Parts: sequence; structure tokens; C-alpha cells
Amino acid sequence: MAEPTTDAASPRGRGTGRPDVAQPADVATGGREFPEAVEPEPPTVPDLLLPTPTAAAAPAAEAGDPAIDVRDLGIRYNLRLTRRTTLKGSLPDFFRRDEEMPNHFWALRHVSFRLEHGESLAIIGPNGAGKSTLLLALAGILEPSEGVIRSFGRVSTLLTLGAGFEAELSGRDNIDLVAAFLGIDHSEMAALTPSIIEFADIGPFIDAPVKTYSTGMKARLGFAIATSVTPDILLLDEVLGTGDQTFRARSQARVRELIENAKAIVLVTHDLTFVTEFCNRAILVERGTVIREGPPAEIVRLYRNRVAERTLLAEAEAARFARVPGT
Repeated sequence: MAEPTTDAASPRGRGTGRPDVAQPADVATGGREFPEAVEPEPPTVPDLLLPTPTAAAAPAAEAGDPAIDVRDLGIRYNLRLTRRTTLKGSLPDFFRRDEEMPNHFWALRHVSFRLEHGESLAIIGPNGAGKSTLLLALAGILEPSEGVIRSFGRVSTLLTLGAGFEAELSGRDNIDLVAAFLGIDHSEMAALTPSIIEFADIGPFIDAPVKTYSTGMKARLGFAIATSVTPDILLLDEVLGTGDQTFRARSQARVRELIENAKAIVLVTHDLTFVTEFCNRAILVERGTVIREGPPAEIVRLYRNRVAERTLLAEAEAARFARVPGT
């Protein structure tokens, strides 16, 4: 069995540099937390295609190894400090007793699942449920506050189509930049570049600065790069519904091809038809926890029923409020 790439809860104390986004309070610091940001800073490298931090050394999967093994994952944010909070305003909080400190927010809690090679797992749920946070953790961008994530093989993540491109560089130069970041040999990426350009369908604009591209052109190039490097594990966040109808059809066909070639895929999408037709399994996430895991048709049906119930409750509450005098 190959040794996995592992991301586990790893608290840090004083003098260790920038604190984790989601750092446990009760270890390494005597129960006191240092001010933390609610969200991670934007990556300084292209975030359209991000591996786990150790992806360059990630082992190839062997027989019997899963693609991803997640056990009791939790991601916790500290709400005391936001980007609008000053150091002067946060210092008094630092010296208060622990019981006086504001509560933390668990974006994810007690999340466990196993993804096999050749499986495509859909993560569905309402906005704000924690779906994108889960992908960030799987990609290694967020460290677990608790629990363990183990991955076998190279992980590529397409979070936002076209995000992270260097605007002043050409599309071709951005391809090379991503290759360098991922540790892909220049000759290997050079061989892939013609097919990337063909799939992106941007013609001679490949040598124009990305700042001149339309949103659709950036989306096509981003997807073409992300799916050209044959990752063992591909993480996709709301990208199948992006672009015009032709691009959506081509991107869905590319994902189906990856599935057929035994690649492991985790995708966040609101396209429930695609989920039921092409995914092997689905997970329903609400308020940071897994409500149920199972066959896509079953999970989609459960999700739709819960949405309908919430809609009826909201309409009833609105009607009740409208009958209150003076409203």
C-alpha cells in the first residue's frame, strides 16, 4: 500500500508564522487563541488548478488504496477577527478569560467518507452548507481543525474557472506557469499544450494577454488546463454550469471521459440532472454536516423534498407575519 498524502489537524503556537485559518484553541497555546482571519488570503499562485501541498511527492495509488479517505473532518473559523478588525480592537479580546471569548463557527463538523478510484462523488446542498469549504480542505488549502484527510495520487482542483490567471501574461504563458507550479516537466506540458489550446477554442488569442479575454475564454482555458494533466483525483466546484451551452456540453463530456478512465472526481454542483445521470454517489451537506450519503437519485430526491419543506415553512411564516397589525 502506498503511503498517502495526509492533512491532519496540526495546531501551531507562538512564533510559528501566520496562524492557521482554523486553529484549535485548546492545544499548544494554553487554551488561548491568537487572532485569525475568517477566510484564507487569496493564493499568490494560480488557484484555478491547485494540488495538495505535497502533490509533487504524492504517491501513485496502489491496488486497494482509496483515492481519498476523510475521517471525522472539522473546519473551524475564528469569528473574533475579520479583515475589518484592527489590531488595537482585537487586543482586548486576547486578554479576556476564555469563557468571555466569542464563539467559533464550525463550517464543517464530523464529516467522514471514502472515495474509491473510478468513482464520481457529487456534493449537493443549499448555499452556505459548507460544500466549497470541504473542497478547499480536500485540496489542502485549508488545514483540518480536527480529523484526517488522506489522499493517494495527484490532486488537481478547479475552484473558479479562470481565477488566478496572471492578467499581463498570455494564455500560453499561463499554461507554463501552472505547469511550473505543479512541478510538471516542461516537455510534458509542451506536448499537452496543443490539445489545451484546441479544447479552449480561443484560437490566436492564446498569445494575447489574459486581461483581454472574455469571461468565457478564461473559463474554457481554465477547464482545459485543469483536465489536461490527467490527475488521479479531480476536484470541481460549480464549473459544469459555467459558459455557454456548447462549452457546458463539452465540459460535461470531458468529465464523463475522466470517470470512464477510472479517475476519482469530487464535484460541487447545482446541476442535479448531471448528478443523477453521471455520478456514482452523492452526499447531502447542510449546516456543515453530512445529512446522508447514498445513490445519487435517492440523495437528490431527499434534497428536493427538504427544499420544498423549507419553502413551505418560509411561505407560511411570511403569511403569518403579513397578518400582524402594523406590519
